[in-house]
Amino acid sequence: MRWILSLGAVAILSCGAHTKPAEPRANRLIHESSPYLLLHAHNPVDWYPWGEEAFAKARKEKKPIFLSIGYSTCYWCHVMEREVFSNPAIADLMNRWFVSIKVDREERPEIDEIYMTATQLLRDGDGGWPNSLFLDPDLQPFFAGTYFPPQDREGQPGFSTVLRQIHTAWEERRPEVESVAARLAAALQQNLAQRNAPAAEPPAVSVAREAVSDLASRYDEQNGGFGGAPKFPSPGDLWLLWGAGDAKGRRMVLGTLDAMGRGAIYDQLDGGFHRYTLDPAWRVPHFEKMLYDNALLAEALAVAWKATGDPDLERLARGTLDFVLERMTLPQGAFKSAIDAETDGEEGAYYTWTDAELRKVLGPEGFAALAPLCGWNAPPNLPGGRRTLYLTQPLGNRTPGLRPWLDKLRAARRTRKLPRIDDKVLTDWNGMTIAALAHAGALLGDARYGKAAERAAGFVLHQLQGKDGILLHTWRQGEAKIPAFLDDYAWLIRGLLALHEANGNLRWLAEAERLADEMERRLRDPRGGYLLSDAKSDLRFQPKRVADGAVPSGNAVAVLDLLTLAERTGKAAYRERAEQALRAFAPEMAQAPSAMPTLALAVIRFREVRSNP
Repeated sequence: MRWILSLGAVAILSCGAHTKPAEPRANRLIHESSPYLLLHAHNPVDWYPWGEEAFAKARKEKKPIFLSIGYSTCYWCHVMEREVFSNPAIADLMNRWFVSIKVDREERPEIDEIYMTATQLLRDGDGGWPNSLFLDPDLQPFFAGTYFPPQDREGQPGFSTVLRQIHTAWEERRPEVESVAARLAAALQQNLAQRNAPAAEPPAVSVAREAVSDLASRYDEQNGGFGGAPKFPSPGDLWLLWGAGDAKGRRMVLGTLDAMGRGAIYDQLDGGFHRYTLDPAWRVPHFEKMLYDNALLAEALAVAWKATGDPDLERLARGTLDFVLERMTLPQGAFKSAIDAETDGEEGAYYTWTDAELRKVLGPEGFAALAPLCGWNAPPNLPGGRRTLYLTQPLGNRTPGLRPWLDKLRAARRTRKLPRIDDKVLTDWNGMTIAALAHAGALLGDARYGKAAERAAGFVLHQLQGKDGILLHTWRQGEAKIPAFLDDYAWLIRGLLALHEANGNLRWLAEAERLADEMERRLRDPRGGYLLSDAKSDLRFQPKRVADGAVPSGNAVAVLDLLTLAERTGKAAYRERAEQALRAFAPEMAQAPSAMPTLALAVIRFREVRSNP
């Protein structure tokens, strides 16, 4: 479904240069805890957080809603905040004609899931952040886009143009707009809900093997990873290929980890992985660092090192975990969410170098020593003569000899202004990190990691629990809020099970069982599997998701958790829940197994356990 407002010629508001007031008045977002929402708290836009106050205003005044969804480390979200939402002239149009709502997608993943699906339906599959939608007062979307510049630019409409078009359509052609909204609402309901009846049996292993075959067909033999640019880590793909157990799949995992570890997607100075790269060789990253990428990749690296003994894999695993402990850990022991890509509006400024900067820090000898290994004999790979840091070959056992030069670069870089850090605690991402530290700590024989995992688990279990005993989703500066989503349960249970495996403490197993039962009570779909959320009061739609995204699907991880609980407790109920979920998702998996690599892994494990009781 696609609908484009077409009004012919429109007046274009000139939004020339402007300056923010010296002491801008705060809007309602000043009372929020999300760093992303607080970034917009002094915009001249009359922002509302998601909630009934905004909905009631839209209904009473019969105004459409402008919904803007983003997150704190989203580069183009920052650009739109500076260029558009800080512009008083544009804000005046927004305040006169619309009720404007700002949402942090990491705080409210269910809202993000619903309205990103809407954007993709309206834009033939395209989407991204910031996600910019217009809704009717009943929260039904009718127009969507992503980033808009302030003024018309190179064929793209400016945001003031969009505002005028939407306002004119709402005032003059409202029945048409309402018809589009109603049709899209029906399409959303069909897309977000489970469309097929559960199958009589869970998927066969042959269906899961189709996902493995598809990954193999897309493997990049030269650069590792799957497909072309942009290149994402896709940990669910790595999990499946490793867990499927064949030598060819594991070779692809090792090739991908090696290529990423030599690329600039890995921070060669401070450790940790960036979000993705714009090129197929992993050398031009989008520079944000997300907790979830680093947790999932550190665990994969430790598992691969244990199987191979490759010193580069150990270096990368430890470097990533040490980065998490140093840069992403709060004093209370829980883990921060992300580090921004930009510094003072310049993406990658903290991480990149000119040749002059490198020579000044290293001197002629150091520059000459590192040039062949770091590709400095080739032209710079970024605009303005700047370079990313990557390796042209594995380090192997040469790391100690290069350490003095790398330490000089690290010390010099740490004099630069650090990017902004999103310090909110998310239960699901902390669960991933607890699992990574517990599992990798046991494999690497390093007690520091296990102790950090225990401390974080204790924090989450104590601080992210509501007065009613229900698990909560997010915490920041002493305040926990929002009832937990499926991913919170799935990933925290996984972390607790990893701790139990690592140290045998029955407390962690008991907590995992308690949370699995709470997940079942709150989120279970009678048809099998789990809904993303039970918060129905302010949502028109209820998502149920099984395909992997940037992280493995919560439903797939929940199935793996349930199978582990069945093995460790001997309770058949857990296995029955897992089987019911697999039957529920079998029809979808048969249609697109490669979209569900983590569920494919769960199928393989389920079938293997059933054939080897």
